[in-house]
Formats: sequence, structure tokens, C-alpha cells
Amino acid sequence: MTENQIQKHLSELFQSHFGRLPDAIQPLSKTASGRRYFRLQHGEKSYIGTYGNQVEENDSFIYLTEHFNKTGMPVPKILSVSKDRLFYIQNDLGNQSLMQFNHASRTENDEFSIALKNQYKKTLEKLALLQIEGGKGIDYSKLYQGPAFDKSAMMRDLNYFKFYFLHVSDVAYNEKKLEQDFETLCNYLLDTNTNFFLFRDFQSRNVMLKNGEAFFMDYQGGRQGALQYDLASVLFQSKARIPQDIRKELLEHYIQSAKSYININDVEFKQRFYGYVLIRLIQVLGAYGFRGLIQRMPYFIQSIPLGLKNLQWWLDNTELPIEINYLRDILGKLCVSETFKTSEFDKEKAKKFKVIITSFSYKEGLPKEDYPNGGGFIFDCRSIHNPGRYEPYKTQTGRDQAVIDFLLSQSDILWFLDQAYSLVDYAVETSLKMNYQKLSVHFGCTGGQHRSVYSADAMAKHLSEKYGLDIQLNHTVQERKNWVNERY
Repeated sequence: MTENQIQKHLSELFQSHFGRLPDAIQPLSKTASGRRYFRLQHGEKSYIGTYGNQVEENDSFIYLTEHFNKTGMPVPKILSVSKDRLFYIQNDLGNQSLMQFNHASRTENDEFSIALKNQYKKTLEKLALLQIEGGKGIDYSKLYQGPAFDKSAMMRDLNYFKFYFLHVSDVAYNEKKLEQDFETLCNYLLDTNTNFFLFRDFQSRNVMLKNGEAFFMDYQGGRQGALQYDLASVLFQSKARIPQDIRKELLEHYIQSAKSYININDVEFKQRFYGYVLIRLIQVLGAYGFRGLIQRMPYFIQSIPLGLKNLQWWLDNTELPIEINYLRDILGKLCVSETFKTSEFDKEKAKKFKVIITSFSYKEGLPKEDYPNGGGFIFDCRSIHNPGRYEPYKTQTGRDQAVIDFLLSQSDILWFLDQAYSLVDYAVETSLKMNYQKLSVHFGCTGGQHRSVYSADAMAKHLSEKYGLDIQLNHTVQERKNWVNERY
């Protein structure tokens, strides 16, 4: 279904419910699943319209949402569903996810702040509530992924990893021995209480923060299972970068929260928890392999080293009371595989290496280099679909969420940036080896307002996170206008 058709159907659904058409429809970020989200605006009120091409998946979300609302769980409210059940409208939980709060709330040294830790604690309290109290009375036969995270579901995840990650690496393996350890791991994980709601993909991107309170979304893949799986998902999410001492504190906090509803043996729970951490880490690498190495999605490719770092920590620090030595050996080889190895660089030297990143307007000409041996890259963003052509975005910039959502959903900007990252990474690593001290990276678009601004910010974030460089970020047009844009 085309973008225009989706928006037309959502507008009609909106009108049938509210008696009027929305004033504006803004596309939100695309998801890996293929579901499409739109913000429907009318006056000062906004709602979220969703299109999903799998009716069974939509029905699972709708059923679970209605059940959770009846029991007072922190989830959205569904306001209207189309007759064909491909479209539905829900209330708007805002723009800030726990992942975004994570990035925004770290200290100047990029460490976990007290506010961030406390927000995770509040989120875990609500997770325990959803899993235990919210799970009561669910008819799991109505869920499209199957009623339970049972042995067959676990084996699907493990084989997903085998085919889409292990298989594309340079690590040779004996399939029979690997399958035997898979079986042993599954049997161990299922030897615990599995009568709770298992969110399945509980990560910080699926937690929305509204007035400081956490709300959950995208739980349509849920089923019945153990408490530890969702906890492992959020505490070991690669890009959340939660330090191990904070993980331990959050684990203790979750256990105490869950004890408000059920009896828990702390020692047994923690031991089983690290078993679920392992299967979650393996499942995530399978997803990185499929979405990143097969489908070539940049976000997932960039996450692979972080996923392997988490796995290496698990191998170095965790023991389970089962024999899975062959699996451990294979995972250890993956962690040092040449296929996934990132380039080594001098971290101290990198802190002193300056990268000047600029957004500019081609109407005003190319940026001027004002330092010796200047040079680097000029990336032309004008081939990217321009949000500036549309009225809702004319006074906004590449830092406004609506523009970001447009670029992520209506353009190939992630593919464009993936190519730019590869070129600039090579130049940075080569420059560090050759003891160079500066590099420039410029992004230009027609007005220096939307595409170039987003691209420059994205490059600055990428280089800062990957190398820890000294970044000088300049937005030539927007800074001169003090970020005030007017319609003419």
C-alpha cells in the first residue's frame, strides 16, 4: 500500500471517529517490522495512527491493549479500529522514549546519571506490574506468535542466530554438537515459573515517557513466559550501554518490586536470569545479522560490536549449572572473529583529533577551510527527499522531531549516511595512524535547514560515540538565524 493510500485510510478512520478530518498527518520513523506510524494533528491535540499489513499481529496488539487497559496497565488506549483491522488510532504518548532519555540524561563524561538510573527503576517497577498483574486473565491462544515462549520458540531464536549470524561469520561449527547445547540451554531455562506475560521485545525504544511516567508499546509479540527474559532484554540492550554495577542495582530493584506480587527466591532467580541473558544476547545477534548483514540496515550493523561486547562480558563473568561448553566455545570464537572485528585506534590520540562538521546552504556557496592542510569531505544532501517542500516543515529544522520522522520514513537518508560513515571512518582511522590532527566533514542542502542539519548532527554523534573525537559542530545557516525560520 502506498504512502498516500495509508494516509487516506487513516484520515477516513479519524473522521469516522471524531467527525472531522485531521489538520495534518506527519509520518513517524519506520520500524524494522514494517508497521507504519503517523501523528494525526487536530488543533492542539494529536493522536497516533497505525498501519500494519498483518491482521493477526494487529489483532494481538488490540486484544492485549484492551486487556491491559481494563486492568490499569501503563499502555496506550485504542480509540478506533478500521473494519479490515489494518488501521487503528490510539492516544499519543509523546516523542520521548526511554532510549532518547538515556542519550539526553547521561553526564558530561557520558556516564549514567542519577536521574537516568531512577527512571530505569521506575520503568522496571511498571514492568513487574505488567508481567505479573497485567498477565492475569490473558487468553494466550489469541496471540499471533503462539501462546508461550516454549522450547520450540526458543529453538527458533537459536536457529535464527545460527543461520543469520553464525553462518555468515568465519567460525566453523559442528551442527550436531551445537544443537545438543541448544537443547540443554532450553531445558534449563524452562525449568522455572513461566506463567507470566512476556513482552518479548522489552527495550528502551519501546518505553515512552510522558510527564516522567513510563508507558509501554509494541508488545504485540508477547506471550506467556518467564519474568527474566524481559528483564534481560532491557538491562543488556546494546545501545543503552548500562554499566555492570548499575545493572546489578537495577536487577536487585526489579526483584524487590516483583516481590510485591509474588514470592521469589533471589538466588535461583538471578541464576536463571543470566541464562535468559544468554539466549537474549544470542537472539539479538541473530536480528543484527538479518537486519544488518542481510538487509543492510545501518543501525543494526553499528550495533554488532556492542552486542558482541555484551556477549564477551557474559562469557567472562557468568557460569551456569549446565554443560554447554561447545556453545561457549563457539560464542567465544565469534567475539574475536575477523568478520566482526572493528579497527583498533589510539583512544588518547583520538581525543585530540579534531573533526569540524558543518551544515551549509549551496545557495551561499561551499564552506571555506581556515586551517593548514585543510580538506576532507563535502556531502551533497540535495538528492534526498526534501521536507522543506511541505508546508508543515517549512519553519522547522533537521533537529525537530517531525522533520526527523519525515527523513527517516520518507527518504533514504540512513542509506546515504551509512555510505558517508564508511568513508569518514576510513579517513579518521588513516589520519590517526598518520598523526594528522584535523579533518573536515561538510553537509550541504538547498537551504541549510533540514537535510544537512540532520546529517551533520548524525555524523557528529556517530564519530563521538565510535571514536571519542574532539568534535566541532557548526550549522552555518541556522546559527546565523539563531534557529528561527519564517515563512515567506
